[in-house]
Amino acid sequence: MNWRVGVIGSPIAHSLSPQLHEAGMALAGVTGTSTRIEVASGDVDTVAALLAGPYDALSVTMPLKTQVLALCAHLDEAAARIGAVNSLLVRQGRIEGANTDGAGFVDSLRGELGFDVAGRTVVLLGAGGAARAIVDALALAGATRVRVLGRSAASVRALALAYDVVAEGVDGDDRADLIVNATPVEGRVAVPTIPTKPGAVAVDITYEPRVSPWLAQYEESDCRVVNGLAMLAYQAARQLSWWFETPIDGAALLEAIR
Repeated sequence: MNWRVGVIGSPIAHSLSPQLHEAGMALAGVTGTSTRIEVASGDVDTVAALLAGPYDALSVTMPLKTQVLALCAHLDEAAARIGAVNSLLVRQGRIEGANTDGAGFVDSLRGELGFDVAGRTVVLLGAGGAARAIVDALALAGATRVRVLGRSAASVRALALAYDVVAEGVDGDDRADLIVNATPVEGRVAVPTIPTKPGAVAVDITYEPRVSPWLAQYEESDCRVVNGLAMLAYQAARQLSWWFETPIDGAALLEAIR
């Protein structure tokens, strides 16, 4: 089989997914091509047409992750819980959807730093779609407490109601094992300095710049720091493993985009 895959969203010109797809194909021993496809918000008909004809599978980026749910005849457990997909696959004539974002985030911490989230206290900045995927995976992996700060009180409250481990805001007595910035770079506002434990990890899920000013402040305070490239690569490893039905190593994919 010659795989025809792509990545959809808007804007899409910056996406590193084609490099990840091609590296994954090489690791899996399959052949194929990957392309970037600009698809505007709400244009679900174009997505359906792509999967009905020229494409076997698609990575899904913003703003389409929730919009393409209606196309899926089947969702994996994570996508069903989160209400968003980042992966589409045509299998036996039907479209299936999955979400590997959160699990990929947890995998990246384990793979790159040997950091296990079980039993940890986490502070998460942001309450949007990426944050929800991360919270879902943290809860599943056994995090003790996830304190969420976000500009939308309603979104923060929704996470607290959906997950027992989530608390709204930061308790001054808590010291974080893990701090995650899941807010957009555009319009990013100043956030309070979060007290950390020795050996704490700080993650900014963006990767341009590779060390954001926010991440740099934690690096200076001797936290271990990781940018968003690791999450991107490890979620792609899960996605490609699902597509090609063969294990793909996240660390090897990360090398392809560093």
